Amino acid sequence: MHHLKFETERLFIEPMTKEDTDFIYQLVNTEGWLKNIGDRKVNTKEDATAYIEKIVNNSNYTYLVFKQKENQQPLGLVTLIKRDYLEDYDIGFAILPEFEKKGFAYEASQKLMEIIETENICTKVFAITLPENSPSILLIKKLGLTYVNEINEDNETLSVYQKVF
Repeated sequence: MHHLKFETERLFIEPMTKEDTDFIYQLVNTEGWLKNIGDRKVNTKEDATAYIEKIVNNSNYTYLVFKQKENQQPLGLVTLIKRDYLEDYDIGFAILPEFEKKGFAYEASQKLMEIIETENICTKVFAITLPENSPSILLIKKLGLTYVNEINEDNETLSVYQKVF
């Protein structure tokens, strides 16, 4: 699925590459990422490049960068990840704090959900989040996923949501 490339009214959405090093370095060190996703130990630009390579070379991971059409500014990520503890893909998203609350993450995620359904990528999509991450939960519900249960993974309680196509 690394070939996925599409656009919306305001966004270009394309696979993450090494050209995204500066953006990824910035994103994974934002307060929101560190608090809600976790510290990926990306402390230098070299770490960011290695992080990108690790993801790009893993067939279970699809990371798509969404950029503003007007200026090619990278805003965030929308991801599809096949995790060992979930029966199908999980959709995720992250956005730079200065672009939050403008509908960009929803726009990118909604388009990815449409593609998953129309291309029959999978029959069920999951989303996982910390139970206290209400902005993420609002977006997950807006995408049409419903709460399933809580699981404990890596000593963390996670809320699981799903949508069946």
